[in-house]
Amino acid sequence: MLAQTLQFGWFLGHLTLILAVFRYLLSYLTFNYYSGIAMASYRFAFVAAAVIYGIVVYKGYFVRGRLGANVPAMVAKLAADENVQYLGMALVWLCSRQVPLALLPFTIYSVFHVATYTKTYLIPTLQPPKPVSPTPGSPSAKPSVRQSPLAESIGVFVKQYYDTSMSLVAGLEMALLFRLIFTALTFSRGSWVLLTIYFCFFRSRYAQSTFVQGAVAHATARVDAAVSHQSTPPQVRQGWEIFKRVVGQVYDITDVRRYLGRYQPAPAKKPQ
Repeated sequence: MLAQTLQFGWFLGHLTLILAVFRYLLSYLTFNYYSGIAMASYRFAFVAAAVIYGIVVYKGYFVRGRLGANVPAMVAKLAADENVQYLGMALVWLCSRQVPLALLPFTIYSVFHVATYTKTYLIPTLQPPKPVSPTPGSPSAKPSVRQSPLAESIGVFVKQYYDTSMSLVAGLEMALLFRLIFTALTFSRGSWVLLTIYFCFFRSRYAQSTFVQGAVAHATARVDAAVSHQSTPPQVRQGWEIFKRVVGQVYDITDVRRYLGRYQPAPAKKPQ
């Protein structure tokens, strides 16, 4: 019963996040993103995101008793879980200044989770599947059930656009990293702290997500092709190579597995 209640709360959280983002989008498009209703919608969206991922983490570790008594191993396991990471970032965005781009990855996840929950639970409850009789003359055939056309359409949508949407999320998260780098270069208050936190998040995402790895590889290949042109000044090409080398060194230095020793976390699950 508790699991069902939490699952429904999880669904309502995703639905609330979508509605809050939609209301914020209306204010953003009319250049009223600092109005009271816009700011409330923005913050409420991240409150919903924190509740969503808080429920997932609570179900995954506390309800199932998966924490264990080994504190270093427990910390490593939690830190490697993408749902814990998204919970942390939701709280960070909630307490930070407005960065509208930060809403989009959470929103895309919520759209697919709402669609899946609607297909799996809501539609079968409101419109139970109809039994389909076996074809006459086929004694071995067994009766089956037919889903609602709406449920079938939602299933096709999720299956067809899931990978594309996850690649979009990866691209948005990378764009957000560059957005924060640009802000940090202006030395806005708290920008370097926010950039450091988000860099740790993005670094974990890159290590765990093939979609993020693909987005980074695609962007790197495009820049490589651009700077390799004969008209590109040698200083630009050299600067790009130095930048890639520095990023690679930072990536290696920030690999927490080398510091955790034997407390290496298990592979993380996809965010929910």
